[in-house]
Amino acid sequence: MTGLLIKDFKLLRIQKTFFLLIVFISVAQLAFSDDPTFVVGYMSFVMTLFTLSSISYDEFDNGNAFLFSLPITRRGYVREKYVFGIILGGGSWALSSIAVAISQLVKSNALTIDLFVAVFVILPLIIIVLAIMLPFQLKFGGEKGRIAIIGTVGIIFILCFLIAKIAQASNIDFIAFLNNLPTLGIGTLLFIVFILSTLLLLLSYKISVAIMNKKEF
Repeated sequence: MTGLLIKDFKLLRIQKTFFLLIVFISVAQLAFSDDPTFVVGYMSFVMTLFTLSSISYDEFDNGNAFLFSLPITRRGYVREKYVFGIILGGGSWALSSIAVAISQLVKSNALTIDLFVAVFVILPLIIIVLAIMLPFQLKFGGEKGRIAIIGTVGIIFILCFLIAKIAQASNIDFIAFLNNLPTLGIGTLLFIVFILSTLLLLLSYKISVAIMNKKEF
């Protein structure tokens, strides 16, 4: 797995101009925006998406046929992609969170509980995005994978919209409920969401391994 990680990080280095542009946009957002948490979400999700690009690079020009002629197992390949995605998403989340904290202190703004909650909400979202995207990308490849991901996200959006409408019709106010939660309650809720997203990632990993075992190159 170490060799695969080195390969993917070398591919990442090829895209340095693109990532410098992302950093420039993030710094500008920190300097001029009143919503610093946007930077955390932006950096984390953009970096996480590069995991999909690394799979596309491997598939280009039937590269997987050569790759699996090396001493690499299919399970090891899948494991590396998940680890790579967690490193990119989690690492960029941590660095951008630190940058947000520093920028708030430089601007003499207080580091509020609301800011911490907004930042920590992004972490399980990164895990969920990885859990959804990787099986589709491994199953369908580049273009078809993106279409499948867009379709799935669309379905999730519709389901969330329907749940919101049902809650509204039933006079259930989730926002008021969250606002009335004590700080400890919000922390517990975030911890539960993090555990559930991690379990989803483990399920996603098993699905991805099954997909790779059935693929032919």
